[in-house]
Amino acid sequence: MTGTGRRIGLIALITVICGAAVAAQGLTADEERAISTAEDLGLAFAAAARVASPAVVNISTTTIIPGVVSRSPLRDFFGRGLDDMLRGRDREVHSLGSGCLISAEGHIITNNHVVAGATEITVTLADDRELPGRVLGADPATDLAVVKVEDEGLPWIRWGDSAALQVGEWVVAIGSPFGLAHTVTAGIISATGRTDIGIIGYEDLIQTDAAINPGNSGGPLINLRGELVGINTAIASRSGGSAGVGFAVPSNMARVVARQLIETGAVVRGWLGVIPRELSPELARRYAPAASSGVFVEAVYRNHPAINAGIQPGDVIVAWNGTEVVTVGQLGKLVADTPVGSEISVELVRGTQRHTAKVTVARQPMPSSGGPVKGL
Repeated sequence: MTGTGRRIGLIALITVICGAAVAAQGLTADEERAISTAEDLGLAFAAAARVASPAVVNISTTTIIPGVVSRSPLRDFFGRGLDDMLRGRDREVHSLGSGCLISAEGHIITNNHVVAGATEITVTLADDRELPGRVLGADPATDLAVVKVEDEGLPWIRWGDSAALQVGEWVVAIGSPFGLAHTVTAGIISATGRTDIGIIGYEDLIQTDAAINPGNSGGPLINLRGELVGINTAIASRSGGSAGVGFAVPSNMARVVARQLIETGAVVRGWLGVIPRELSPELARRYAPAASSGVFVEAVYRNHPAINAGIQPGDVIVAWNGTEVVTVGQLGKLVADTPVGSEISVELVRGTQRHTAKVTVARQPMPSSGGPVKGL
């Protein structure tokens, strides 16, 4: 070997030895700890998904859309008997959503908008069993519904305490976005107690950045223990896909609604009989200068609790049974949660005077249109 060859070989050997030394050095202790922590978090996500996934279901619905009667000058001549001849064909519309089993008896909680108007419901379990479902009851005001299936050996999810959730806490969403069953996404609690979003009638929503997309509706939001803490309901998005702003009905609200739907098929809520409005500075100056906050009474229903107690349009409700009132959403929840028949004190401001009215809470009337009833 020439001198040049020996030098090249020596350089190559030194390079290999140095590379081996670098490789052998490995990660620092801090890096190892960081990776271990990340791996532990990943395992926590996996464990939560493993615990909850068997109870998560895919809900497929069929809805019949009646055909439209075509306009024709012959209709005036032949009358309505021509309608059947001119009517277009009925259309079948198929939709997908999610849900989760909450009992071994086959009760499934989902969103009302997933099953509303459905003529046929098919529930697909995690083990690929397909079962027919029927709606036991629905509550448009919270966009929740309970579907019942019949079978043995059904898994079910444990309820968690949504009141214990903290902003920044990790959560996992499971569902069937775009028909992709049992998709798992992770995120954090972005906020709790969101109101006045305009999604449902009674809002006390959880906000999360876990990816929620079409098809996730009705699926569970779970904590790292695999417990149900929310029902994924809607997203705020300009594109129609996830933008990191999703909303879920908290489990504590969903649990109360589900229990009533299972037992009676309907939800009983308290009712005051007013059309409320947020109190603006202009309204306060004009109608209630003595009120610094509260809810403005825009109108009252005849022969309902409010008017019977002397509450008038233009009044500002500032407290409900001792609890200070700040927003319409808050007052709506307070009224709804009050047992029917209870007599409570309502503090209000009329002009510059403060008054107390005694109200006997009635049962919220059933909506005629199928949507949430107007007022509270």
